[in-house]
Amino acid sequence: MSREDDGMSLQRRQLLQTLSYALGASVILPRNESAMAAPSPPQPASHATPAKATAKPVATVSGTEKVTGIGGLFFRAHDPDALGRWYLQHLGIALTPTSNDAPVWQQEAGPTVFSPFPEKTGYFGDPQKLWMVNFRVRNLDKMIAQLRTAGIEVKLDPQTYPNGRFAHLHDPEGNPIELWQPA
Repeated sequence: MSREDDGMSLQRRQLLQTLSYALGASVILPRNESAMAAPSPPQPASHATPAKATAKPVATVSGTEKVTGIGGLFFRAHDPDALGRWYLQHLGIALTPTSNDAPVWQQEAGPTVFSPFPEKTGYFGDPQKLWMVNFRVRNLDKMIAQLRTAGIEVKLDPQTYPNGRFAHLHDPEGNPIELWQPA
């Protein structure tokens, strides 16, 4: 590997670590290898995604390799350190470890929905926000109470759907978050 390639690899590892830190995604940086993604925040989608109405099932070929889950969610932040601390404090998402020996956040097994939305959806709120993350929770009422006690505005969807209950909030940088208590 040339010095230039080594520098680019270091830049890539630093970028991945910085980006993953913002959400607490689990990125492990092996000593002599490029960065590898480990299990991190899931994206179970909402109860009534507009995209589902237009999405058509795609047949998969038997024996075709497929991904096994979400390995990370990376996004830009004005203050990645502060935002990472917010996710840790209020949602319990462990920050990216800084060494191979540090524990990483382990998500519980469960459903994950991957769903593109129409470009002009109002579901995320601010049209400038291009993504929304959905976190599964065991007890939505308890999580809402905890967040409200911390002064965080949470909007509970009053309807119970066949697949569970939902609430919406925003992180300090205005990124939309959906909480989902599966049925």
